Amino acid sequence: MEIPLTPLEFARRTRRLHPDREAVVDGQLRWTYEQFFDRCDRWSAALEGMGVGKGDRVAYIAPNTHGQLESFYAVPQLGAVLVPINYRLSAEDIVYIVNHSGSTVVCVHADQLDVVDQVRDRMPEVEHFVALEGARADWEDYEALLARASSEFTRPAIAETDLLSINYTSGTTARPKGVMITHRNAYLNVVGTLLHLRIGLGERYLWTLPMFHANGWTYTWTVTAAAATHVCLRAVDPARVFELIRTEGVSWLCAAPTVLIALAHAAPEVRGSVPPGVHVVTAGASPAAATLERLEQEFGWEVTHVYGLTETTPFITVCEPRAEHEGLPAQQRSILKARQGIELITSGELKVAGDHGSEVPWDGATVGEIVVRGNVVMQGYFRDPEATEQVMGDGWFHTGDAAVTHPDGYVEIRDRIKDVIISGGENISSIEVEGVLLRHPAVQEAAIVGLPHEKWGETPHAFIVLQAGDSATADDIISFTRQHLAHFKAPTAVSFVDELPKTATGKIQKYVLRGGTSAVSRQ
Repeated sequence: MEIPLTPLEFARRTRRLHPDREAVVDGQLRWTYEQFFDRCDRWSAALEGMGVGKGDRVAYIAPNTHGQLESFYAVPQLGAVLVPINYRLSAEDIVYIVNHSGSTVVCVHADQLDVVDQVRDRMPEVEHFVALEGARADWEDYEALLARASSEFTRPAIAETDLLSINYTSGTTARPKGVMITHRNAYLNVVGTLLHLRIGLGERYLWTLPMFHANGWTYTWTVTAAAATHVCLRAVDPARVFELIRTEGVSWLCAAPTVLIALAHAAPEVRGSVPPGVHVVTAGASPAAATLERLEQEFGWEVTHVYGLTETTPFITVCEPRAEHEGLPAQQRSILKARQGIELITSGELKVAGDHGSEVPWDGATVGEIVVRGNVVMQGYFRDPEATEQVMGDGWFHTGDAAVTHPDGYVEIRDRIKDVIISGGENISSIEVEGVLLRHPAVQEAAIVGLPHEKWGETPHAFIVLQAGDSATADDIISFTRQHLAHFKAPTAVSFVDELPKTATGKIQKYVLRGGTSAVSRQ
């Protein structure tokens, strides 16, 4: 008899084999796997008592707390659909997502209660507003509901093609789109992660990545599958991260490049002693080679670069190290490690496609678009068949990422297609220029966008965040770039800023930068 592929199977197995192993640490709270899953069962029963059943949507707005983690088991084992929402979104976006998803229950952390209170009357389909922490009048109390509930509830038959979650994209340029992830999608991404990024039994994972983002890159289930320990972190603060690595024996974490930069450049008094041997998984943008070198050579950490999108559950490539890389100089090895890499065993088929859909040569030079099909590609966009057809109509999911394939099969993104700068008829990869800028000793972060130019149509404009205590001039930056790239690729202007505008997951919002220097904090 076949058993559907669902991450709930990982919960069943770990509960059976490792009931007494520590599952969750959240501040002073510590639970074994048996205690954790008992809480999940009781919350499932409470939700069922609210009328939640198969196919119903339950929304969450919360940082990385135990209550948020429990949602990834309590909601789907009812056959319901989880809607994890970015807690940094505006009230308007929250209203749109809750209403568009048709969520009937909204669970909110104490820090976001005021925001949701402002717009509750604009979400007419919501029948229950639950305060995960900090309950107040007119809110149902999560812990009180859970304490009163039994652990008995109806477990419906779940097909692997059933929806598990609807994950809304950031909506930086348009209304957020709801990415439909199935039980099969999530299961196979977890298996691929375990094969390529081998977190082991009893290891300890620190939640530096938001759980709401692509289901925490499915580590909400991956850590459980390994019977490892979830160490919750409600806000990323470098001092707190280093403290937990030391005191909790953390061996794994995932991080967007902005978090890697903050950790790599933390002052000695902030980071204290740094335990070696931490495995770091990063994605979102290519990490700077200089950042990789510091984390690996100074800290003794191992950094692996992966690539994917919310629409692909999310991993579709991993920059897997090979034996032949070990003998290379550190700088060259760091450049290789910043590539997007090769397909995961479980992710399906990936190619870099040219104008007519055929695969480009593996020459490291011919640019095409990354397209994928297979086990981890979303079911589609919720209630948006036109958008689904636009990106998946030919049977391949079109990522919008421009890339090359190297002779060894490793893919390297050169840009978002919409971010390619065309200057005087020449294509310029903003990522290539940023990679050079990040090797300047005074540069901590860099972003390149094309801004209008009277002669060339557009030229690269650099936005630079300097290292604390360092200085540089625009001429220094431009001259440094020209030493390493063709002159037409070098920025023609430089703005020095205190910070770059980013999404909650660390992606630089280049559309803000294209608004000009008035859109950022200083010259």
